[in-house]
Amino acid sequence: MATEGPATRRVRVAEHPRLMKLKEMFNSKFGSIPKFYVRAPGRVNIIGEHIDYCGYSVLPMAVEQDMLIAVEPVETQTLQLANTNPLYPDFSTNANNIQIDKTKPLWHNYFLCGFKGIQEHFGLSNLTGMNCLVDGNIPPSSGLSSSSALVCCAGLVTVTVLGMNLSKVELAEICAKSERYIGTEGGGMDQSISFLAEEGTAKLIEFSPLRATDVKLPSGAVFVIANSCVEMNKAATSHFNIRVMECRLAAKLLAKYKGLQWDKILRLEEVQAKLGVSLEEMLGIVEDALHPSPYSPEEVCRCLGISLQELRTQVLSPNTQNVLIFKLYQRAKHVYSEAARVLQFKKICEEAPDNTVQLLGDLMNQSHVSCRDMYECSCPELDQLVDICRIQGLLWCSWSSWLTRYEPRSVVEPIPGTVRASTQIYTWTDAKIVCFHASRQTAGINITEK
Repeated sequence: MATEGPATRRVRVAEHPRLMKLKEMFNSKFGSIPKFYVRAPGRVNIIGEHIDYCGYSVLPMAVEQDMLIAVEPVETQTLQLANTNPLYPDFSTNANNIQIDKTKPLWHNYFLCGFKGIQEHFGLSNLTGMNCLVDGNIPPSSGLSSSSALVCCAGLVTVTVLGMNLSKVELAEICAKSERYIGTEGGGMDQSISFLAEEGTAKLIEFSPLRATDVKLPSGAVFVIANSCVEMNKAATSHFNIRVMECRLAAKLLAKYKGLQWDKILRLEEVQAKLGVSLEEMLGIVEDALHPSPYSPEEVCRCLGISLQELRTQVLSPNTQNVLIFKLYQRAKHVYSEAARVLQFKKICEEAPDNTVQLLGDLMNQSHVSCRDMYECSCPELDQLVDICRIQGLLWCSWSSWLTRYEPRSVVEPIPGTVRASTQIYTWTDAKIVCFHASRQTAGINITEK
């Protein structure tokens, strides 16, 4: 239940090779053994791309790949962080003087986000330190939410060390808010599914208030998650926040066009809610109110009746204040149409017609086209991968996942080799070879004691 705290499991570490290896590495690093272990899964978003921060429902599920942290509370105030991946250097700081540099999205800053979020939620000072060893098998910057899984894991580590109790919903909301310390203006989907996931079902995640509803996927289908191997660290560039700000500006222009108090509006969902109209009607309003050509900052200011200084300091995020063009029409069109596709997806799953898989496939195809053309959050390598997979018979493709009928040996297993062969035709380098990660729906965060 979402009102309960994360589950606690008692296991014998020696019976779990990954835990045993982590325990040995911990002992080698810190000269002691962990007191407990915490895990948080990554996620794949089935449908509902880039609409959570606009206030709309999304439909993700957790994956088996996760972040795992071995933890030992210590009597000093030193927070020591280490990673099993040698690419990520050790870090230590005073637990009562947490500083997060937004200009440098280093791995340990995501842990600090979760730690600081819990610290500030309870208004605590004079915190005890801890030794932590992080082990992750979620491919970084691949769209499976490795950074948010680390934030969630850190938040739960901190709550456990402090002996505090929070529900899954409370933890998800705190971690969603605290990840913004790193500078990204996310909406909360990643943290919510990490805490609220349950085995055997995807989840419709809704916001304000945060809640999760089971969505039973068709039993005759299996998900295959493919990685194009093109990395995008959303905290390292302004690309992610530019999309967030474009949606914010679109919401304000639409609100003003309809006579609403636009200066209080931040999200596109708020415009729809205040107008009391359908998503289809909102798409019509977008056609009337916004033009397809890009808006300059000066034009946005003229539309809203504000100065350029007010736009930069009161509306835009720090790393988007020097952006020269905003594509408001395209972003609003994607958000409202994608929000409608999420609801259609859930309805089809509930009604389960004979052609369920094909209908879901059609929605996923539409989602990818919108992400590519309207939201411009795809890339040539991913578009090429989508085309290859469709040629090989997969029924539909999304930003990072594919769906095919469940035929374990005759369909799923040959896919990686088939796609690799196809990539050679397109002269991809070995560095961009496609990696498939077969996944199933898994439970959310749990604490594993030694």
